[in-house]
Amino acid sequence: MFDTICSIATTLGVGAISIIRVSGKEAISIVNNIFKGKDLEKVESHTIHYGHIVYEEKVIDEVLVSVMKAPKTYTTEDVVEINCHGGIQTTNKILEILLLNGCRQAEAGEFTKRAFLNGRIDLMEAEAVMDLINSQNDLARQIAINELQGYGSNLIKKLREDLINIISNIEVNIDYPEYEDIYEVTINDLKDKINDIKEKLEKIVKEYEDEKIIKDGITTVIIGRPNVGKSSLLNRLLNSNKAIVTDIPGTTRDIVEGNIMINGINLNIIDTAGIRESTDLVEQIGVKKSLDIIKNADLILLLLNNNQPLSKEDLDLFNKVKDKTSIIVVNKNDLEKRIDLSSLETNNIVYINTLTNEGIIPLKEKIAELFNLEKIMTKDFNYITSARQIAKIKECLNLISDIEMGIDNNVDLDLLELDLRHIWENLGNIIGESYDEELLDELFSKFCVGK
Repeated sequence: MFDTICSIATTLGVGAISIIRVSGKEAISIVNNIFKGKDLEKVESHTIHYGHIVYEEKVIDEVLVSVMKAPKTYTTEDVVEINCHGGIQTTNKILEILLLNGCRQAEAGEFTKRAFLNGRIDLMEAEAVMDLINSQNDLARQIAINELQGYGSNLIKKLREDLINIISNIEVNIDYPEYEDIYEVTINDLKDKINDIKEKLEKIVKEYEDEKIIKDGITTVIIGRPNVGKSSLLNRLLNSNKAIVTDIPGTTRDIVEGNIMINGINLNIIDTAGIRESTDLVEQIGVKKSLDIIKNADLILLLLNNNQPLSKEDLDLFNKVKDKTSIIVVNKNDLEKRIDLSSLETNNIVYINTLTNEGIIPLKEKIAELFNLEKIMTKDFNYITSARQIAKIKECLNLISDIEMGIDNNVDLDLLELDLRHIWENLGNIIGESYDEELLDELFSKFCVGK
């Protein structure tokens, strides 16, 4: 935390501009040592200055240097940003000169980590920075911006405030039973207040799946026997010839992936190897991969042939996915119908023809209906979007269940108060009121180095 750190903040490659960011107590003086122009130690904060980076009396590049003085900066430390010409050699050379002049190479996410440790942002807001960088659609971007502005943090802080009020009243009742003019917490009061907090936490958990869809998209896996048209369906959905299509069963040996948007939500589509018994070692590996992918899929498209009766393999595949969100997609609807779907317990059936594109729009509409995408796009979210955050919320709900059981069993209020305090602490973990170094290291290691 006492080192002055530096890193390239833009994508390294050929471009118009690259930015090297420097943060720390010596940021201004170190850059000033290699800058030919105004004396950066005497300029006003939040100003930009033209000049050159010079090393060993040689001009390295023509630059603009932004000077931002503590505490009104991203890290709350002195921050200098060198805007140089884009290009790998020039950018790396300036970074090298900074390192030779006393800077240390920043670790992944260290700028944002310093912003958190210095109290400028909380842990939820820090995670929102990465969500914003990785947002794949406009709604995901908006949710990340809202979380970065503290919407989610304020929600958690309000719940903690409600809890501390309950805890304080219980403690006063226990410590000063002789006072008659204080508010007495009854079991019924506690029950009502806990139920209110429980409902709010359950709402967060319920909406998390929708938020996860916005953030990560819908992992969609196309499965079926060999040669039923899986690769053709992938190509039709993507509107491109990404997968190889032949009449030879087993052509697809490995997974093929692509992405489309439905109602502003990403559909991450995976075409799998045809699932069947095989003596071919490579095909066996492909089949195993397909079965592994099914376990983690959000949506399964089970492709069947309209002109063939259901086979044992078809039924086995249906039984593997019947408890997951799935759609039966019946291909080759231009041929004589020989398939009987009456034994399959599902209403999610779409008929298509991958030769003519017929049925592709109804299939997309069915996906939108299954995931309620129209409603998701207009929803007001609570902005709790990370698996870490939601795991803590679920821990809180488990503790509430223990409190409810304790109330039913007439457990003393002072014992119930311990669980209330644990809930309060867990919610504090979400926003970073308390944390351990391992958590921070893991969280910020996922950031790019310049952030």
